[in-house]
Amino acid sequence: MDNGKRKVKNLRENIFHFPFSVFHYLSKIYPNICFKIIMFQETMPEYAEKFLIIGAGPVGLGMAKALKDAAIAYDQVDADTDVGGNWKHGVYTTAHIISSRKTTEYADFPMPEDYPDFPSRLQMYEYLRSYAQKFNLRENIEFETKVVKVLPLENELWEIELESGEKRIYKGVLVCNGHHWHRRFPEYEGEFAGEYFHSKDYKNPNQLKGKRVLVIGGGNSACDVASEAARVGKSCNLSLRRGYWFLPKTLFGKPVAESPLTHFPVFVQRFLLKLILRAVLGKYEDYRLPQPDHQIFEKHPTLNSELLHYLKHGKIKVRPDIKRFEGNTVHFADGASADFDTVVCGTGFFVSFPFLPEGLVPVKNGNLALLYGGCVLPDYKNLYIIGTQQARYGFGPLITPATRLIAQMVKLQDQMELPIGLVMKESGAKLPETHLVNPIQALRQMKIAGFLLPRLVKKERKLRKKFEGKRNLPENFSFENRSNIEFY
Repeated sequence: MDNGKRKVKNLRENIFHFPFSVFHYLSKIYPNICFKIIMFQETMPEYAEKFLIIGAGPVGLGMAKALKDAAIAYDQVDADTDVGGNWKHGVYTTAHIISSRKTTEYADFPMPEDYPDFPSRLQMYEYLRSYAQKFNLRENIEFETKVVKVLPLENELWEIELESGEKRIYKGVLVCNGHHWHRRFPEYEGEFAGEYFHSKDYKNPNQLKGKRVLVIGGGNSACDVASEAARVGKSCNLSLRRGYWFLPKTLFGKPVAESPLTHFPVFVQRFLLKLILRAVLGKYEDYRLPQPDHQIFEKHPTLNSELLHYLKHGKIKVRPDIKRFEGNTVHFADGASADFDTVVCGTGFFVSFPFLPEGLVPVKNGNLALLYGGCVLPDYKNLYIIGTQQARYGFGPLITPATRLIAQMVKLQDQMELPIGLVMKESGAKLPETHLVNPIQALRQMKIAGFLLPRLVKKERKLRKKFEGKRNLPENFSFENRSNIEFY
């Protein structure tokens, strides 16, 4: 046992050897200090130095590799039976990525050369399994282990409760639970009598075969399901409450995500893309599509070549927003109505953290987590919320540098008394205004952040006096008896 650990052990064993009257007297003068001494005795064994990663999808695996490379001790849990996240359990069997192979692969682990430009769900799943195998990440993962509660403690540790009832204490938590699982349903008057489900619950074409299908929404999932229904269904209608930017998956034989245009300023990209789309596709009115009500990239564009193909072949009919349901009949905003067997809601997802106390992570408009640096809060140490924002195309180029940056933040936090999120806030960092990320811009910002982060240590020392006496005490959170909790 090294000197540091021996001192911790000795302090824990001897802290209560003071006469009770002395300790009672001190507690009246210095209640905060004595409270921390008690909590230190109860919850600071020398092995309470691990972090917990929640989730083993693409982001969780990237985060695990970054911690491993930085020699930061961690455990990892996932509710499923294997790695992969959404690519294992959350997408339909016929799905292919909408970005491209080169813009989705990890920067430090290329996809196999024989993969197509747009790998399938199964290929993505195998790729993520290979990533975990290559970097020996499985040895730290506990599968079929669901986290149901994460609570901040007074002594700046974190209490974890699992679905099994087991409780643990960790130094910190890195949340990588994804943002494509908490279904967002639209609200309409009346009730539909047929099948009604979210695109998240669409698994294979048999669910649509021979049926009159109505798909709600114009995002990527909605258009994929609509294209599938156009192939195997009796009919397919697509309800759009507003205009979208529909882009083909390829331009001039190359994936759109790999276009040289992505390196230009956004206003130049918009101008050139509009010219190219007009030349290649024509007018949206020619497809009976409503005009977009926003600029390209203000909202996530829809990449789908099949939708435009089926619109031109009359296999998909565009409808306006829904006014109400009546049995199997759907009444639309333009006064028209039609009967359907199945309604699929491709209406997106909420960003959600059901295991965290409500309101601990503020979320705006259901999809924008208000985090400094995209991952930290100003009130708590060692809580990192990762992967809530969405790149315009594949995650690959961003995950490796982003997770390395977070690992750097984890180490820097050990040199600070104040939460690193608070230091970033006081240093002028701004909260995000959109959940969409420009990958090229983000890469530039991460390079700058890697250079500036160490300077936060000096800033934090200056801030200590300003925030002296501020306690990281969670309000209205219940703390139960922890005598049976295991420390990590």
